[in-house]
Amino acid sequence: MLDYTYMLSIAIILFSTKVFGFLTEKIKLPQVVGALLAGVIIGPSMLGIVKDTAFLDQVSQIGVIILMFMAGLDTDLAEIKKNSVSYLTIAIFGVIIPLIGGILAYILFLNFKMGAHADILKAVFVGVVLTATSVSITVEALRELGYANSRVGNAILGAAIVDDIIGIIILTFVTSFRDANISMSYVLLKIALYFVAMFVLAVITTFLARFLDFKTDQRRISVYVFALVMLVAYFSEKYVGIADITGAYLVGMIFSRFSVRNEIVKKMNVMSYLFFAPLFFASIGLKTNLGKFNKDVLLFSIILLIIAILTKIIGAGLGALICKYDKYEALNIGIGMVSRGEVALIVAGKGNKLGLIEHTMFSPVILMVVVTTIITPVLLKHTLKYLGKGQTGTNEALASE
Repeated sequence: MLDYTYMLSIAIILFSTKVFGFLTEKIKLPQVVGALLAGVIIGPSMLGIVKDTAFLDQVSQIGVIILMFMAGLDTDLAEIKKNSVSYLTIAIFGVIIPLIGGILAYILFLNFKMGAHADILKAVFVGVVLTATSVSITVEALRELGYANSRVGNAILGAAIVDDIIGIIILTFVTSFRDANISMSYVLLKIALYFVAMFVLAVITTFLARFLDFKTDQRRISVYVFALVMLVAYFSEKYVGIADITGAYLVGMIFSRFSVRNEIVKKMNVMSYLFFAPLFFASIGLKTNLGKFNKDVLLFSIILLIIAILTKIIGAGLGALICKYDKYEALNIGIGMVSRGEVALIVAGKGNKLGLIEHTMFSPVILMVVVTTIITPVLLKHTLKYLGKGQTGTNEALASE
């Protein structure tokens, strides 16, 4: 006899995530925070009315693929090209410093065994989680304060996009080294061939786009593109050993250049908002076990949070200073990239499935995501007022450009 409990679980998840999302939105926080809290509250940590089943796990995986595909669609390649040097410099420093910080946090405060392949990968993966940047809350705060289209605002948004691309590349390397017997040269060759294949796919789709009538075929094209996303995600994970979300993100980047992009985004937004995204974020909350939140986990959570905040400010801020931004602009750029949001959750979820992050690590990661999301706009409101002090130099720099 069929078990229909999954229907009740879906109903509870959808209802609770939207209610908590609405409540967090009222206090000027992203809905993702509400969805996370909903998962924690209805899950085994508190009420225990919804369990993390294989079905929910599989559906949430589709959700994360859609989210990463949409992140790729949102990538503005033209904007990156225009200010590529400054965005790349800020992003590189904004990735390397948190990556090192995360690795050191794992080595110093968890049971790290020197030389153990699995422990080295786990340490690097904690660093990868800290490299993520989600600027949705930052952009909203900048818009409210009138800095959305400022030099600082554009730098934060541009560097965050490049940051995600670099993070995806690092994630690709880490997931490829899961097997200790695979040689470095083999992994590098496999990754190189994978990116060549994705470039060929981009060339083919660009060529085919000339023969498609986007105006009459918009509905069908959205379906074809989504099928392609799932196909690339499947082959990436199954046959190449590269994360499925990497494939989804790259396909999104390919289609971000086409006129049909807006139609695809519209269709995907509905599907994601109604069903898949709530299930994914709730599933992260369901995996969080606050019952195991002992003194050691709490201590590591606090350390991870401090490292997450400081390394982004130092890393991105240093990159901004190198690119001739003044100290006030550099400080705000660093603070603007502190929020981790859904990107860190996606990476952490992937790590859990691959065995690179234990269940006990979800509590520190979720705490880090929630606190960095809350603290970023608060800090910006206090530090953006100092921008005027360096504005003269900024205007001169802009004029010279």
